[in-house]
Amino acid sequence: MRETDIAGKSGFATIIGRPNVGKSTLMNRLIGQKIAITSYKPQTTRTQIRTILTEERGQIVFLDTPGIHATRTRLGEFMVKAAESTLKEVDVILWLVEPKKKTTEEERLILERAAKVSTPVLIVINKADSVKKAELLPVIDRWQKEAQEAGLSSLKGIIPISARTGAGVSDLLDTVFSLLPEGEPYYDEDEITTETERDIAAEIIREKALRLLQEEVPHGIAVMIESMKERTRKDGSLICDIDASIICERESHKLIVIGKKGEMLKKIGTAARTDIEQMLQCKVNLKLWVKIRKDWKDNDLQLKHFGYDIKKYRK
Repeated sequence: MRETDIAGKSGFATIIGRPNVGKSTLMNRLIGQKIAITSYKPQTTRTQIRTILTEERGQIVFLDTPGIHATRTRLGEFMVKAAESTLKEVDVILWLVEPKKKTTEEERLILERAAKVSTPVLIVINKADSVKKAELLPVIDRWQKEAQEAGLSSLKGIIPISARTGAGVSDLLDTVFSLLPEGEPYYDEDEITTETERDIAAEIIREKALRLLQEEVPHGIAVMIESMKERTRKDGSLICDIDASIICERESHKLIVIGKKGEMLKKIGTAARTDIEQMLQCKVNLKLWVKIRKDWKDNDLQLKHFGYDIKKYRK
C-alpha cells in the first residue's frame, strides 16, 4: 500500500441482521454511493461485500453480509455461513434491527451467535423514522433486556438511525470510531470497495431483475458476466461491451424474465445499463441472455461457478 497521510483508528465492522432489515442501504449510506444492491425482497445480498470509509479520524472497512436466517438450500447455507464467519474476525459488530414490538426467530438466532463472541456489539435500530420518538424508548428498553438475558456482555450501545434518510448515522460513525483500535489504514484512501467492476455490474443486473420482477419469480436468480471489454469508438469516446446471462431454475421462470416479446428483459437491461454507465463513467452496450440451470441453488458445483463457494465456510 502506498504512503498515506491518514492515521488514527483503523479496523473492520460487520453489518449483520435478519434479511431485508436495511443492511445494504446502510452500507451505501455510509460510503456515500451505491455499492451493495438493495431490493424489497429478502436475502438480496448473497456474499460478503467490503466497502471502505476513509477520513481524518481513520479508516473503517465495512462488511455487508447476507441476512442470518433458517436455511433450506445449499445457497442458504452459504449465505448464513458467510454472515456468521465475520463475527469473530472484526473489531465491531453492527446488528441492525427494526423498531418492532416482538423479537423474530432470526433475531433470536443472531442474539445467540453474538453472545458467543467477545467482539463489541452495537444494536442499531434502523427505520427509526417509521415510528414516533416516544415509541422508540420501549424498543430500546426491550433490547437492553433481551441482551442481558442472553448474556450479551459485549453490548456497547443501542443507536436508533434511519439508513434511508441518514438520521443518526453520524452518531453511529462516532461510536464505531471510538471502538476501533489505533492503527494504520488497510487500504489506500481513494479505495471505496474491494468488489471488482464485473462483480458490481452483475449485482446491478440482479438488483434490477429482482425489483422489476417483484413477486413473479422466486429468489432463484443469478447473474454471470460472460464478457466485459472496453473499446474506443470512432469519435474517440469509450464504450464498454458487456455480455451477461441471467440464470433461472425453470423454463417457466425464463419465460417470465424474458416477458412478452422480450419486454421484461429489455426493461431489466435498460435499468441496469443506466447504473452501470454511472459506475464506469462511459457508455455501455449491454446484451442479456436468459439461461436455465435446474436447481442450481442446491448444486455445489453450480454455486461455486456463480461465485458462492459453500466449502469455504464449512467447519
